Amino acid sequence: MGGAAEKARFYLERAAPELREFEEKEIFTKEEIRSLVVKRSDYEHLILSPGTKPTDFLSYISWETSLDRLRAKRCARLKIRNSSSHASQARTFNIFERAVNKHPGSLQLWFAYLDFAASVKATKRWNRIATRAIRLHPSESSLWALAGRRAAKAGDMEKARAHYLRGCRFCTTEPDLWVEYARCEMEWLQKIEAKKAGKGVRKGVNPVEAIKDTETLQEGDVIEFDEEDSEDEDMDGELMLPDPDAEGADGKPKNKKVMTEEETRKIEQSPALSGAIPMAIFDIARKQQFFGARAAEMFFDMFAQFGGVSSQERIVGHVLGAMQELYPGHACTVSCGIRQPVVGVNALSVEFPKALREVLTRLKKGLEETNDKKALVEKMVSWFDGVLAVEGLDEGIKIVLQHTKGSLEQQVAN
Repeated sequence: MGGAAEKARFYLERAAPELREFEEKEIFTKEEIRSLVVKRSDYEHLILSPGTKPTDFLSYISWETSLDRLRAKRCARLKIRNSSSHASQARTFNIFERAVNKHPGSLQLWFAYLDFAASVKATKRWNRIATRAIRLHPSESSLWALAGRRAAKAGDMEKARAHYLRGCRFCTTEPDLWVEYARCEMEWLQKIEAKKAGKGVRKGVNPVEAIKDTETLQEGDVIEFDEEDSEDEDMDGELMLPDPDAEGADGKPKNKKVMTEEETRKIEQSPALSGAIPMAIFDIARKQQFFGARAAEMFFDMFAQFGGVSSQERIVGHVLGAMQELYPGHACTVSCGIRQPVVGVNALSVEFPKALREVLTRLKKGLEETNDKKALVEKMVSWFDGVLAVEGLDEGIKIVLQHTKGSLEQQVAN
């Protein structure tokens, strides 16, 4: 333990300036500081000892973050403004680095590391961490999905698609990433249609131009996989050339160019806006080894959540048609066919009772056609439970659903 003790002392001494600040500004008492040193020493010896586990590092990090929260609360109470969390954040990043270097195969550590970097808004560092994690775990779909969602949230759909497309090349054994990619595209369509409707657009701004403005590259939102990442934060990411239209000869910003009617019409008539991309993702997923009735049902359920997208009916019909062609009697296929009439219909709307009537008609027919009646009943009972959980649902609809649910359960029991 001699080597471990020396390393522990080294890391403890690095925290000495912060402890002196705590004492000088009376944020913590001497007794509290002494107990902090003892606790930190115990953690350092624990993570430096042989046989340490990822949970040991996470416990240490949890303690450090709780200590920083306590420091922030006391500074606010004592009105101390010149005390920051930079030292604590740097130490936490250092602990995470030691953790992932010692346990590179622990996904729990990598996700915790990414969550912490996101919580402190360290965008460039987050991108470097994500790059390292994906290189070590290229077949982990949740890492690719996390990178894609982050890029899409930042408004950079080009980068989001690049992450999803590259991830789908590695993740060919499970449908999760493919469904997430299709979900991302549906969210993009939902945002586009909201912009076209003028929601969230300033008065006097062309909605189509506002759509284009949503796909802008944010500073630091680049994850590079093909070249070694630069450790110099100033050189991290892509080099962006100045925009010649950003300002005129007098140094004042120029007005944005107005799109011509032809350009606007081309964008509005683009196949991408009619659901071509989500359907293409589904069609390519059909050729993968993971594809089956259950995977197709996952696509159906996901598409059914986007009632605000005008092309939803077309997309859902495309998926259901493929399921009926490939798996005609499967419980997943029959369940999706039964629920199709209520896709995109709000359970609290006046259209729902009529759609529900069609569902019940299809249910009776589906129970005769399916080759797995028990599985179908389980799926429909689960769906009924979801509808019954809707707050404010009409009492008459509740009675019908509860009666139908009871009848199905009785049929299976017999």
